[in-house]
Amino acid sequence: MIIQIIVTVFLLFALSRLYLQFKYNHISLLQFLFWVGVWGGVIFIIFWPNLTDKFADFLGIKRGIDVFVYFGIIVLFYLIFRSYIKIEEMEREITKLVRKMAIKELKDKENNKT
Repeated sequence: MIIQIIVTVFLLFALSRLYLQFKYNHISLLQFLFWVGVWGGVIFIIFWPNLTDKFADFLGIKRGIDVFVYFGIIVLFYLIFRSYIKIEEMEREITKLVRKMAIKELKDKENNKT
């Protein structure tokens, strides 16, 4: 029972931060709805954990919580992969910009000498 209260307080805090991010246009509607669904799913699991056991039985896993641990790990790996790809794209863009700026600066210096 105590864990349900602790998790609920955390989830309400997370949802309030999520709402503020959406309100100030830092995230899209699709991202907002995705995270509301994720946090809503966590609340559902916290208050009705027996339903997760039925889902686990359907998948051939012994305990319901194990399904969500596995799912959570998969999602985390996917998010890490997406972050890695975004960082690589940003590094390429920065390299292009720095290269263009260096070439422009060199041309400007050459034009000023003549």
